[in-house]
Amino acid sequence: MSKSRSEISQIVFEKVATLLVEALERGTQSWPLPHPPIKDADFPVIEPNSAQELIEQGLGLLNVDRGLFEYKLNTVVDLVVPHRMNLTDDPYEVHKKWLEKRADMVAERLIFSINNDWLAQALDPQAPDSARWWLSIALLNGLSIGPLGQPIHQGYHLLESIAIGERPGTWHTQPETGPQNVDWNPDAIVPRMTGVIAHEFGIKAARWMLNELEVGNVDRRRLLIEWIRLLMERPELIEPLGLFDILTRLSSDTDSQVAVQIARCLAKAIDHDRDVGHNLAKLLMSRSDLMVRRAMADVLTRLFRRLSDDALPFYRQLKSDDDPDVLAAVSTTSSDLRFLDIEMWADDLVELSKHKLPIVRRNLVPSLRDYFETFPDDTRKLLPILWQDGDELVRTRMRELLVKMSDVSTEQFAARIADLRDRDCDLAPLWQLMEARRKDSSNPWIDWLNGDADMPKSSPKKQHVSTMEEPESLPELSEALETLDQELGFLD
Repeated sequence: MSKSRSEISQIVFEKVATLLVEALERGTQSWPLPHPPIKDADFPVIEPNSAQELIEQGLGLLNVDRGLFEYKLNTVVDLVVPHRMNLTDDPYEVHKKWLEKRADMVAERLIFSINNDWLAQALDPQAPDSARWWLSIALLNGLSIGPLGQPIHQGYHLLESIAIGERPGTWHTQPETGPQNVDWNPDAIVPRMTGVIAHEFGIKAARWMLNELEVGNVDRRRLLIEWIRLLMERPELIEPLGLFDILTRLSSDTDSQVAVQIARCLAKAIDHDRDVGHNLAKLLMSRSDLMVRRAMADVLTRLFRRLSDDALPFYRQLKSDDDPDVLAAVSTTSSDLRFLDIEMWADDLVELSKHKLPIVRRNLVPSLRDYFETFPDDTRKLLPILWQDGDELVRTRMRELLVKMSDVSTEQFAARIADLRDRDCDLAPLWQLMEARRKDSSNPWIDWLNGDADMPKSSPKKQHVSTMEEPESLPELSEALETLDQELGFLD
């Protein structure tokens, strides 16, 4: 072992030992610990007598199994060090200073990796190790201190393994069989597990862990919601773990960020149980916190897709908000109304087009194409209202929409510019854009508006129809490039 590697190993080992003691001290404050999900019938479970005994046992295992520590250290270092151009370099030599500065991060990854191995031995169906169970559950409780880094994903992975009573890393499901597999047999009938199965005693231990986070400080409650958001991907565990009860209680949490994180769980909650998810949304909408209102505005589109008309009260409440960020998100969501009621959606567009905030009016422009396709006569005169808007970004997008309309439907384009003329709207910017796009394309329309010419007709583009036969001769390369330049605007 090189000198640099020995120095890094000793520094990280001391930090891991310190982190282990601190985490076990925190994790054993709630005593007694839950019983292991898997037990060996030949060896009765022996509970630790005290927290101090458990801490000494953990330190003893860490010191005795130094080979496991070195193996885990090499794995973590290979994952975290920057990319090396020369793969034969020793990372401990090349990145010694880099590793010394980030020894805390390496130690955190190491302690979670070691706990992963301890839990795997505790949940081994052939020879479960109850001694390592007490260590792993207490260590997981002590390491789950906040919603940042390893506690979120590694902590969730360990919790899920406890809930289903299987070792961490077990592949719970199997892929769909089909002709993409080499050994696929279309006549075979193979029993297939499509999801996880909650373990009777593992669920009790997992519920204990979730309760510890719920009664903990703000950071632990935030971590709890992050775990629940991931657990929503496992429908088989939602009811056994009582996740909806936890979300309902924490919807009234004093910390706004907890409620914000719950808002991100609403879509999956509604997918699993529409009534419960709807009630959760009502609880969050009853809060006056600014961050919660913004979070609900962000997920409003997801609520419309799942709750349909039941999401309208949320939309109207947020539309009357005075926060610019909330109004910006709500104005974007207004396009979802057309799937519920076309007339209500059109009336809402007219109402929002007169809003005092420019961002609200800007967000309406992407909906105008659908509006003109649905209401080609524009009886509500939405186009003149937005054309007279003082915001330049709105007017720029409107001009682009009209120019595109002139290529698609000359009749509709004629009706729209006639409305603008009747409302004394300035059409000079539109003519300027049309001239910049194609020379002399605006003059026929100006003459038509003045009554000096007939309405221009759009010339349909020739569409190539394949004869499914090989051509007798192919065009020259220069001719093909010239065609691309003219029709598609490609540049050499």
